[in-house]
Amino acid sequence: MSRCLLAEMTWPEIRDAAERNLPVVVSVGATEQHGPHLPLATDVILPVAVALEAARRVPLIVAPPIHYGARSRALSGGGESFHGTLSLRGTTLMDTIEDVVLALGRSGFRQVCIQGWHWENRGFLWEPCHLAVQATPGLRVLLLEDPLPAYTESQLAELFPEGFPGWDAEHASIMETSMMMVVRPDLVRMDEIVDDEAARHPSWDVIPAPAEFIPATGVLWHPTLSTPEIGRRFLDDAVTRLVTALGTEFEVSREPASPRA
Repeated sequence: MSRCLLAEMTWPEIRDAAERNLPVVVSVGATEQHGPHLPLATDVILPVAVALEAARRVPLIVAPPIHYGARSRALSGGGESFHGTLSLRGTTLMDTIEDVVLALGRSGFRQVCIQGWHWENRGFLWEPCHLAVQATPGLRVLLLEDPLPAYTESQLAELFPEGFPGWDAEHASIMETSMMMVVRPDLVRMDEIVDDEAARHPSWDVIPAPAEFIPATGVLWHPTLSTPEIGRRFLDDAVTRLVTALGTEFEVSREPASPRA
């Protein structure tokens, strides 16, 4: 099997991959509470799993993910009050992304995909990519802030049987729990899954967040409705979106390069 994990490759292998003009995928996640049933690394585990599965379809390199994200918000991540949530200042996150993309450029890569997942990272990804591209001749960056496709109303009804709460409230809920059931079922505490939601979920934010914005469990919706079947659907849709974006914007070979077991 071909190697695709950058962290497990040697520098000559990296040199060769860059000379082949392989795209590199960098997942930008978070270390954030995901209720009593999912691990803090959920926002890293899931996008990396998507990238690894994409590598079974097209040759690419999966870079080490960025494990820390922008500050958790009460209405989309439960907020900063939960034990274990470790966040960065937005400016620190932007500097980190810029430095990582610049370093990949110095290693010879010219096709870099920044794959978002953690909701609060939105808005902090474009600027560092722009700055890195300005500083690196020939570099192109594909920014995939939305890891899932735009679903129709009928598709959302299939995936969310009791109604779609919006992606901001889909934290530690059906999508993430279902995907983790497929990707890392050993990390899903099945006996700890509970439904919860904020007592009040307006379309604006307040700082500091009122207590009624923060569910006691950190779960923002209804993970008891999660199933591996739904998880496989989300996983396949995310992989297809990533592969489609790479194939549309980059020079990508169609000869699969499966990751090592």
